[in-house]
Amino acid sequence: MRRLVALFVIALIGAGIYGLSGSSSGITVNNTSISGVTFRSELSAISHDNTLQCFITALEPTNYAPGAGGYSIMAAGAAAWANLRVEGLAIDQYVTRVLKYRPTTSELAQAKSSLEGEMTQQASANSLTCPGTSSAALAAMPKEMRTAEIEAQATSLYLVSKLKKAVPLTTASMRSYYAAHTSNYDTLCVSIALVLPADISAFAKSQSAGQSMVSLVMEYSKDPSAATGGTYGCYPPSSASYASVRADVTSLALDTFPATPQVISYNGATYGLYVAVTKRTVTPYSKAAALVLSDLRTVNASSANKVKNSLLFAAAVHVDPAFGRWGLNTTGPQVFAPATPLKGDVIGPTKLSASGSSTYK
Repeated sequence: MRRLVALFVIALIGAGIYGLSGSSSGITVNNTSISGVTFRSELSAISHDNTLQCFITALEPTNYAPGAGGYSIMAAGAAAWANLRVEGLAIDQYVTRVLKYRPTTSELAQAKSSLEGEMTQQASANSLTCPGTSSAALAAMPKEMRTAEIEAQATSLYLVSKLKKAVPLTTASMRSYYAAHTSNYDTLCVSIALVLPADISAFAKSQSAGQSMVSLVMEYSKDPSAATGGTYGCYPPSSASYASVRADVTSLALDTFPATPQVISYNGATYGLYVAVTKRTVTPYSKAAALVLSDLRTVNASSANKVKNSLLFAAAVHVDPAFGRWGLNTTGPQVFAPATPLKGDVIGPTKLSASGSSTYK
């Protein structure tokens, strides 16, 4: 649940109890630290192992590519990984000290499998084609990093299970949720109209006047599908495009375009894109299960926002300035990328040569 927990909880026992550690630590959350050496080894592994980098990117999309130095990493990547490590430390502390929970060997094995599955799912959701498997990505982590991530997954899963409004991610709960929201998982067949900006007003007036969807498409659409009335295909819940299609047509009646189009750029030109549902077909649970799970994770994350907001501000966090800075964003505290000077503000190598250097007296 690393990505899920990233949406809602950085826990803490409180700055007033533990205080901050010295700047020699790479990252400190309350009374627990990750040394600078350990954190740098993790960054090095992420930036130099393509499989690991791909799956970490799936969990927290950003640029983890190597920086200017041989074993450095882009500032945004260092900050993003620092965020995930802060969350892991804080969750472990809260669950251990407040909820009195320590994962068993079997629970850690389940957490490992869960983390691998989440990495794979998120790679697919972010359209990433990783060169290896999520299992290989975990194997590529330094031992301490791998142990920490699996334990954080276990404690995150446990924490979610204790939230009052959270839905347990069990087969029974998923089936119950699906039964109550079956229409959310209909296979959707759609038609589109790609309309020039100059024709959008006329398109809207024609639709308001009762002109049929097929007639509108044939008269106004510039997409090749206009020849067949705009027919664009059918999307089951297993389709990578399903979530976006569902969002586009969620409240529309059949064979009806929305009043306002999406404005898109296509082949170098700007168009208004209209999407209409032409058919809805009930999808069996077995084919919708993956999306039901994804939706429940989102529901759980949303229900946990109050928990996050009450705990996030209490964490006593120190981050080595080399890795980022702990600050307040509009959504709460987080690690920001370390500030780096602009190239124009840095003296070039030629200015540091013997002939160009200053003479001090």
